[in-house]
Amino acid sequence: MLEDKDRIFTNLYGFGDWRLKGAIARGAWDNTKKLIDKGHEWIINEMKASGLRGRGGAGFPTGLKWSFMPKPDPARPSYLVVNADESEPGTCKDREIMRNDPQLLIEGCFIACFAMQAHVCYIYIRGEYILEGQRLEAAIAEAYAAKLIGTNNLHGWPFNIYVHHGAGAYICGEETALLESLEGKKGMPRLKPPFPANMGLYGCPTTVNNVESIAAAPDILRRGAAWFASFGAKNNSGTKLFCVSGHVNKPCNVEEAMSIPFRELIERHCGGVRGGFDNLLAVIPGGSSVPCVPAHEMIDAALDFDTLQKLKSGLGTAAVIVMDKSTDIVRAIARISYFYKHESCGQCTPCREGTGWLWRVVSRMAEGRAQKREIDMLLEVTTQIEGHTICALGDAAAWPVQGLIRHFRPEIERRIDQYAANPHSEPVKDFGVAAE
Repeated sequence: MLEDKDRIFTNLYGFGDWRLKGAIARGAWDNTKKLIDKGHEWIINEMKASGLRGRGGAGFPTGLKWSFMPKPDPARPSYLVVNADESEPGTCKDREIMRNDPQLLIEGCFIACFAMQAHVCYIYIRGEYILEGQRLEAAIAEAYAAKLIGTNNLHGWPFNIYVHHGAGAYICGEETALLESLEGKKGMPRLKPPFPANMGLYGCPTTVNNVESIAAAPDILRRGAAWFASFGAKNNSGTKLFCVSGHVNKPCNVEEAMSIPFRELIERHCGGVRGGFDNLLAVIPGGSSVPCVPAHEMIDAALDFDTLQKLKSGLGTAAVIVMDKSTDIVRAIARISYFYKHESCGQCTPCREGTGWLWRVVSRMAEGRAQKREIDMLLEVTTQIEGHTICALGDAAAWPVQGLIRHFRPEIERRIDQYAANPHSEPVKDFGVAAE
């Protein structure tokens, strides 16, 4: 179990003062000038050595991403954009940072901008996060007043930061759709290349990072890369915020070491699975966009990028959705399919048309109104969507259905047989997760 002294997000639950005075008492803005004086290269090298991988879902090495930023050009300013559009179902970590410890994020933005020699940062925040946006604005105002940031700040690196509210579109969590929205256009993903590092916001070099990734940076630099790298398995370093929801006795947000076994996380922090571990059916380990993993594979698995990839799933945002045996797994995946159908921006034909197909077919399968040959047909549809779209929303729609067929095909077949035997039975209309 991670010790309290090793936690980065020490006010995650909001028990302490979220304002600047409380943040400084907890260690924020502690000798930031000393870190800046070590230079751009030192910061980037230290971030690389720490092994921090992006906490927004993709898991790309953060230090390496920072190093991609081109050298400063007077004609083309560089930007840092923080992705605070946390819209992945099951994910609820970034909002706690912005609500309860916003100075960690502001200091992280300042240090990241210095490392990449940028002077301006935009935080793109989810439209529904009203309180979080208000807290963030208030915290930024306090940092300006204390001259921690601004054109003439105490640290000697001119830096300005702005908060931009989105309008509640899931697609704007994709980095290039986010940039389009930030520019005042419809949130639709851009073709890549060019990549944002070369042509991002306003056609200028841009790095897009997740809230948790940026907020962790100051502590990593103060405590040292070796400290952060000491947690977790190789290539899966550091501490991580886990959002545990579903059929556990105590759902929670908790900071733990990477690679913690699933069983240990649930026992220590969530009071176990409702009805005991024998009642566990499946787990979606990284938010709704990753495939579910059945109980027997998940129960002792380490929660990190590489282990879950081997289980044909993913860590994603570490939003651990626990489902016990009361869950109608086919209906649950049908509900997820509806979400991706609704949130598709419609730019790519495989996603625009395919997400509707997935939802309609899985919904029929939930009732049993299907034929067994349609299961393989449905799987084929997912492969025609996956990897054939501009952004990863097509993949996110396909993977939950693939996980369902991979692990719960007998359940789909049982429903088809049951309906065939009694076709006049009343079909189930509610395609949400089974009620508590």
